[in-house]
Amino acid sequence: MTMKFVPPLALVALLASPALAEEDADETETIEESQSQQDGIVADGPPPGIGETVFDGDYLSIGIGAGYGPSYSGSDDYVFFPLPIVQASYGGIDINPRPAGLAIDFIPDADEGPSFDLGIAGRLRSDRADQIEDPVVESLGELDRAVEVGPTAGVSFPGVLNRFDSLSFNVDALWDIAGAHSGMTVAPSVTYFTPLSRGIAGSLSFSATFVDDDFADYYYSVSPAQSVASGLPAFQADGGLNSLGANLLLAFDLNGDVTDGGFSIVTIAGYSRLVGDAKDTPFTSIRGDADQFLVGAGIGYTF
Repeated sequence: MTMKFVPPLALVALLASPALAEEDADETETIEESQSQQDGIVADGPPPGIGETVFDGDYLSIGIGAGYGPSYSGSDDYVFFPLPIVQASYGGIDINPRPAGLAIDFIPDADEGPSFDLGIAGRLRSDRADQIEDPVVESLGELDRAVEVGPTAGVSFPGVLNRFDSLSFNVDALWDIAGAHSGMTVAPSVTYFTPLSRGIAGSLSFSATFVDDDFADYYYSVSPAQSVASGLPAFQADGGLNSLGANLLLAFDLNGDVTDGGFSIVTIAGYSRLVGDAKDTPFTSIRGDADQFLVGAGIGYTF
């Protein structure tokens, strides 16, 4: 996650993330090169490197994590939630995690130079569908879950500051096909990834989310009838820039070598700021907080 932000989103994004750092000058020439591509706060699979690693062909990463974040977008009540992950590459097609969803990239990564992503992404949005801790907000009832699907595209540049880092740009455009908010979101992001040692990798990502009027009305408006029932002032929300966020992730390979797969642990810390009508809605300005935080940890296995 997001990291919507990300929403409780992408916590285990760097589980078993492929990366390799130079440990000293004498070892530089013998290190097998492996890189991780980042999609927002989510790591893509690496392009083929020099030599062999578990990520040079088909691979599968599975994992589970737990996060602690707002009970809904704009809430100042925090709850725990599970964060499963599936990441894989098969025949040059990559499957990458998304906040509460997945993305499929149909373009194989380049052997050298920039790599391009183009595919389809999907997610399940459960905002105010459960775990509503605020009694006033809860009194207005739960919302339906949205199923959002749409295209994703991006580009990644390897070797920016060292041989094994990368700088990635990505954008997802998703539409609700389940008839919940029946709107769309556009989420651009930029991520810098770098190994910190042979067994530790880190990424720093910045993201924004734009929403349309249908999305804003569904999640942030307070109708006159809801105003009478809850005591909150009536509010009509419009679309636009919805949030800005940053996320820091660290991944630790448990045997000290990320190139051979196995178990890894990932930690995440994220912050996002709601803006526009997402900030001004009574759900946030009166009952919640525009500042949103996320922390979490997870464990994964790659083979």
